Amino acid sequence: MSVAELPTVSPALEYNERSSWPPKVDVFGLQVSPTNYREATESIIEAAREHRPAVVSCHAVHALITFSGNPELRAKANTFAMITPDGQPVRWALNLLHGTKLGDRVYGPDLTLSLCQAAAEEGVSIYLYGGTPDVLASLEHNLVNRFPALEIAGSESPPFRTLTPDEDAAVVERINRSGAGLVFIGLGCPKQDLFAFDHRERIDAVQVCVGAAFDFHAGVKRTAPPWMQRTGLEWLFRLCEEPKRLWKRYFVTNSIYLGRLTAALLNVPNIRRQHRIWRDRKRS
Repeated sequence: MSVAELPTVSPALEYNERSSWPPKVDVFGLQVSPTNYREATESIIEAAREHRPAVVSCHAVHALITFSGNPELRAKANTFAMITPDGQPVRWALNLLHGTKLGDRVYGPDLTLSLCQAAAEEGVSIYLYGGTPDVLASLEHNLVNRFPALEIAGSESPPFRTLTPDEDAAVVERINRSGAGLVFIGLGCPKQDLFAFDHRERIDAVQVCVGAAFDFHAGVKRTAPPWMQRTGLEWLFRLCEEPKRLWKRYFVTNSIYLGRLTAALLNVPNIRRQHRIWRDRKRS
């Protein structure tokens, strides 16, 4: 499918027109929101309370490069309500290219906890989609232990294959029937984003793509030490944990990221123009 053939986004899903969603800026052709945990959480919970369909995704360097480098994926991701700077290098790019002065990233696993706390306080039920049955069982147990008032309306571990049309329709029906206002999707990049895009007008909830958050909060995988997270070295920690699976991903995407960031930094007039656009959006 070419970019020209991508499904048209309905007016109801033109997120940038909604004041409740943070403004976006261009990073390598991808529309990323220079936001923080408080703003992101409030925007998502507001939409979740009203069961407004929306898609939010947390992008580290791997996702940023994967989506920005593919016209079809980029066109789909640019319809999302919000893409958060999941990795420190994405935050650095926002600060260097647009002068956003972000003090921290908006990391998927931490955003998950922030949203679960807010959902528990606001009476918004959640749905968990992704992971293995064992991971989901541990995840549910740990989340409820941490947030006793949290209502988990449902959870399911999808098969490791493409769903049939009947299976897909049944998933949508189960999620909508559950009454969940917030759906966490943990299928990995880019599968989770494509699932959310394909269901953006069918699931009556905010879909939040959080990647490895399921494994981390289930206790299946270890998170990097705080100092490595702060300094942008989480990728190195994960590489040491899973070298066979991740070495190629990080070698390729990190190299492309550095090249694109360098090229963008050399385009000073464009940087200044984008900075003015972002500044004006924040003021409006």
